[in-house]
Formats: sequence, structure tokens, C-alpha cells
Amino acid sequence: PSSPPPPPPPPQEDPERARSPTVTTTASSFPANLSAPSGPLAYDREFLRTAPGLLMGAEIILGLLVWTLIAGTEYFLYPVFGWVMFVAVFYWVLTLFFLIIYMTMTYTRIPHVPWTTVGLCFNGSAFLLYFIAAIVDACAVTKELDSHNYNSWAASSFFAFVVTVCYGGNAYFSFVSWRSRTLQ
Repeated sequence: PSSPPPPPPPPQEDPERARSPTVTTTASSFPANLSAPSGPLAYDREFLRTAPGLLMGAEIILGLLVWTLIAGTEYFLYPVFGWVMFVAVFYWVLTLFFLIIYMTMTYTRIPHVPWTTVGLCFNGSAFLLYFIAAIVDACAVTKELDSHNYNSWAASSFFAFVVTVCYGGNAYFSFVSWRSRTLQ
């Protein structure tokens, strides 16, 4: 009695095929760029030319204005402005994070994350909390409160409303993208 032959070695996957840029996701907020390079760092130049990309750029620039205008004052003496600072800095950092994810097309490499739902929740919560912060900011700005900080606080209130509109626009685009994914 002879021993059975050894099993054949498992088939090896072609390394070029494993990194193929034609991988599509079903959960991406934005369509995958199928002509993107397959290297470790892809860069989507076209993202900033889309409406969500333009709105995200505006959110970053104007959100930076909101929190720097408040940070240059004695905001820590007034809890209202602390809340506005928290919302502005929190969503500014998260928006930068999402911009990096979309610019580097990381969302195509993590297909298990429901990106349309994540984008909708992020933009919806940012719109709601920024709207509350903008109203609170506007209601707290008075000349009697602290006259030498008045102009900075008034400007931060204006820009908080503009950022709210930007997040509202991105929430709309996220909803449209989410809705189109759920109807398929």
C-alpha cells in the first residue's frame, strides 16, 4: 500500500489583479474613479470639482473662520461661545478627515463601510448642530456683553450660518446618494 499523492498547491492570486483599480463599492458616496492609479495612494483630482467637493472645501475654510474668530477672544468667560467652539472645531476636524478619505479614494479600499449612510449621518448631524450653534452664537452677540469682542463674535455668527448652509447642501447630496443606493 502506497500513500496517497500530496494535494495540489492552492492557486496563487495574481498580485496585479488583487490591486485592480476597477473594484467598485456599493457603499460609496461618490462614484469610484475607475481610471485611478492602483498604487498605495490614489488621488482623485476631480473630487474638488464636484458639488460635494466644493461644499466641503467651503466648510473647511469657513469653519476655520468661525472657530478662529471666536478663539481670538475671551470666549472661555461665556459658556455659549464654548459650545460654538466645540461644534466648529469638532466638525472642522471631521470634515478634514472626510476630505482626506475622499481625495485619496480610501472609501474604495474599505468597501464594508456603508459610506452613503456615514456621509448622510455626518452631514445631517453637522447641519443640525451647526444650525443650533449659529443661532446660539447670534443670540449671544450683544454690545453690552463685551464690546471689544463684538465684531469677532458677530462675524463668527455670520460665518456659522454660511457653514450651516454648506452642510445643508452636502446633507442634500448625501441624501440623494443614499436614496439612490437604497432604491437599487
